[in-house]
Amino acid sequence: MSLVKYNNNSISAVTSASSIPSGALTHIKTLTASSSATLSFVDGSDGVILDSTYPIYKFEFINCHPATDDVEFRFQTSTNGGSSYGVTATTTYFVAFHNEAGSSSSLQYEGSRDLAQSTSFQPINDRIGNDNDQSMSGELYLFSPSSTTFVKHYLSKTNAYQAPDFNKNAFSGGYFNTTSAVNAIQFKFSSGNIDAGTIKLYGIKDS
Repeated sequence: MSLVKYNNNSISAVTSASSIPSGALTHIKTLTASSSATLSFVDGSDGVILDSTYPIYKFEFINCHPATDDVEFRFQTSTNGGSSYGVTATTTYFVAFHNEAGSSSSLQYEGSRDLAQSTSFQPINDRIGNDNDQSMSGELYLFSPSSTTFVKHYLSKTNAYQAPDFNKNAFSGGYFNTTSAVNAIQFKFSSGNIDAGTIKLYGIKDS
């Protein structure tokens, strides 16, 4: 249940209960993998909205399970409606991990997984296992993708059951260095299919 706050001026404008907004987060599209090479959200395709309708877009990853062991989960964006994915990006990537045995843990920057003006796909978690009970979940925010003035910032936070038997909490952030509108985004593993999993897209309204 969401709580909506009003100031003295705005509450007087509410004429009925049905006019009270239900919250800032609006579900747009859910994609479910089944041995899928990629999952892509393209503005204007199959009910997907990725334009100026919302200033912030949120992607939720739910139990994304790879077909191949020990892989990265990656993403890239497009400015041409998904005809190609490879917008120049500069990013950073760091992780915290801890194994089941309690014998190994660390918090560290991983420079090998960030980008410096690169068109490669950006990892948002790595070394994800493909045992039956292993998967990755988390979230990614994309800010003002339709802007033709500013670069396109993103932030991600994910958690994975890593091979072999580690918990890995990964954080990434950066920007796609373009003033063209970003209108598509694609997710995939570094090798093999997305055997199973769900990605949900939400739009976040202006406050």
